[in-house]
Amino acid sequence: MAKRNEAEALDLLVFGAHPDDAEIGMAGTMAKHAAAGLRVGVCDLTRAELSSNGNPTLRAEEAEAASRALGLAYRSNLGLPDRGLVGDAEQLARVVREIRERRPRFVFAPYWKDRHPDHVACSALIEAAAFNAKLRRWMPDVPAWTIERLYFYFINDTDRADVAVDVTDYYEAKTASLAAYRSQFEPSDADAVATPLTQGYLRKVEQRDSLLGNALGVRYAEGFAAKQPQLLTLF
Repeated sequence: MAKRNEAEALDLLVFGAHPDDAEIGMAGTMAKHAAAGLRVGVCDLTRAELSSNGNPTLRAEEAEAASRALGLAYRSNLGLPDRGLVGDAEQLARVVREIRERRPRFVFAPYWKDRHPDHVACSALIEAAAFNAKLRRWMPDVPAWTIERLYFYFINDTDRADVAVDVTDYYEAKTASLAAYRSQFEPSDADAVATPLTQGYLRKVEQRDSLLGNALGVRYAEGFAAKQPQLLTLF
């Protein structure tokens, strides 16, 4: 098993199918952890080349601006095909290599239920990769790595959260990171078309985070699902 280099390894590694997925679900959490001195990174699986608005070059520029707004230590894009996340051996190996080379303590993936099929496929691919990353005899050219826990963040559809993070003090950073994706939420070019993202989507994201925060006694919170129970020492 590889040893963790604290200066280079990530504490949190967030995977998304497209640039902007991670920000929609957990930008406040990323900004909060980065501000606390932890190393936070995002890996986008595709360049979103099939998006109705924008283009891969613009999305890359927007992702870079969003990363600066959140204080991310790392961002990558695997360049897998948009609407082509089939989870085959080649794609699984690419994600496993990313986890092993970044050596995160915690990995985050989109929630396994979502209206967008790419988000669902991304969720399954990351879960499989997090498991395979610890198998030392699978792809032995890169040392195996075991993460501490896998969490799932919400994008379009919300369900019961198993844990939540108070992001009230970091909501301005979340808003700034999402504003960076102007091509998706406020496109202004001549050939722009209406999509669910252009129909007040950011307002709905804020309402979602506000509703969860209100239930927990804070202004804004981001929720996460987990497939394993949370271990507590005492209540």
